Amino acid sequence: MPRQKTHSGAAKRFRRTSSGFKHRGGHRNHNLSKRSTRQKRQCRGLKPLASGDEVLVRKLLPGKAR
Repeated sequence: MPRQKTHSGAAKRFRRTSSGFKHRGGHRNHNLSKRSTRQKRQCRGLKPLASGDEVLVRKLLPGKAR
């Protein structure tokens, strides 16, 4: 039986943690001058993935432990 391949696009966007997955939030690419410092600061870092999306990401990343 052939091995399951990791979806390379998903591997770049999601990180597996002990309790689920994390992802980078949006709204950090352009038009940052009109946003307040507080808004930009809150967009930093990785956020937990919604539980409904986790089922799909598990299929895309079989055994991925990055």
